[in-house]
Amino acid sequence: MRMPVKLGSRGSPLALWQANAARDRIAGRWPGLADPGCLEVVTITTQGDRVRDRPLAELGGKGLFTKEIDIALLDGRIDLAVHSLKDVPSALPDDLVLAGVLPRADPRDTWFGRADAAIAALPAGTPVGTCSPRRQAQLLMRRPDLVVVPMRGNVGTRLAKLREGLVGGTFLAKAPLDRLRLPDAPTAVLDPDEMLPAVAQGAIGLVCRASDAAMRDLAAAVTCPDSRDCVVAERALLARLGGSCHTPIAGLAVTDGATLTLRGLVAYPDGREAVEQRLTGPCGDADALGTALGTALRTDAAAILDALGA
Repeated sequence: MRMPVKLGSRGSPLALWQANAARDRIAGRWPGLADPGCLEVVTITTQGDRVRDRPLAELGGKGLFTKEIDIALLDGRIDLAVHSLKDVPSALPDDLVLAGVLPRADPRDTWFGRADAAIAALPAGTPVGTCSPRRQAQLLMRRPDLVVVPMRGNVGTRLAKLREGLVGGTFLAKAPLDRLRLPDAPTAVLDPDEMLPAVAQGAIGLVCRASDAAMRDLAAAVTCPDSRDCVVAERALLARLGGSCHTPIAGLAVTDGATLTLRGLVAYPDGREAVEQRLTGPCGDADALGTALGTALRTDAAAILDALGA
């Protein structure tokens, strides 16, 4: 194994937390890599980091936070990429594989309301900030009288806009709040029945070159089997649906260690119609389960997918 092993990551506080968590987990499982200098985190700036004033869907959606890191993998500048898996396209570039999945954090979304107002308590016409078609659709399914306004940025930026009164509320994933131990407490943690999460939300993936047997073994050794099965099913669902970055798609798998239960949702961005289904199967068939549910949703949500060009 070539030393040091280089872990590629974005430079945001959350991305670096994840890269350091991966480094520490690897060092704990591979004692030979625990010595100083054996594991190095390499920060890489992505298009999603550079362009902050436009919705991600306008820029191309998934891949904006991973492309430059994947290129660094392919040309040998790094050995493992550490990604937030919800940012990773369902189809990886040729010659790269998802080799490991760390223990998943809480996949749910949270709601921050101005003056701690609940979603149900917002007056009609209140602006809500989000650039996520998935969150927009599920919000408008329940509150079509609210107004969604684009809002990107890190946690601090979004909460500052909330405090300034530019929006009446916004959504944040729970995992970053927990990982960074941020002091801001959400108004509510949203049950998946109210807001089904993004595919692979809260999961950290390790990607390497398909030909690099040493890195594949290293990533497999630190993988959480339950987390892997859940995100494999969710990503297979997404791959089968093939939605564009403008298509509201949500998916969440849970497991008891023997079986997986997978939920999937497809909706119009304005929330006027949504189709949701679930399917249960053995953990050993996670990819097949996701593909099967995606096929069923493609049939039942065909009108939505066709209208959105998916």
